[in-house]
Amino acid sequence: MPWPGVWLNIRLERGWRMAEDEGFDVEQKSKSQLKREMTSLQDLGEELVELPVRLLQRFDLPENLLDAIGAARGMSSRGARKRQLQYIGRLMREVDAEPIRKTMDDIKHRQVHAAQQLHLIERWRERLLNEGDGAVQALCEEYSGTDRQRVRQWLRAAEQEKAANKSPTAARALFQYLRELIA
Repeated sequence: MPWPGVWLNIRLERGWRMAEDEGFDVEQKSKSQLKREMTSLQDLGEELVELPVRLLQRFDLPENLLDAIGAARGMSSRGARKRQLQYIGRLMREVDAEPIRKTMDDIKHRQVHAAQQLHLIERWRERLLNEGDGAVQALCEEYSGTDRQRVRQWLRAAEQEKAANKSPTAARALFQYLRELIA
């Protein structure tokens, strides 16, 4: 961002002039700003290293950057990994980072959405197990395709399993059904 009203120590016939008036380039970034941008690119590179390989394939990355990311994944030495991340940050300066950031934001948004959906399913299962028929009625009102009879069967089986200290097979089956229903 240019500094408003940058004055130069140039004495002209009509007095002092603004740098913009004289055609000087005042949009130079400060050393601190350049360092922040480089650190940001290195952090983005570190996020790429932490991604699973199947998600990394969504990015259109140059071959040398992919090789550097693959090398960083296999490093266990802290110092070597740090140097490799700095190298990845240097390679990131050569590519357009905005599409990478956009894809990374999309991935994070999907992960957050998936986590929220799992929390919703878990809340419904807990509510069904704790409240019984009242919760079944609320579930049927909320989701029209609910099989009321199957849900009640799983609830009865879950109560029996809990009373007999068995593994919660019915509660798991109920969770799977709710996942399909809500998704």
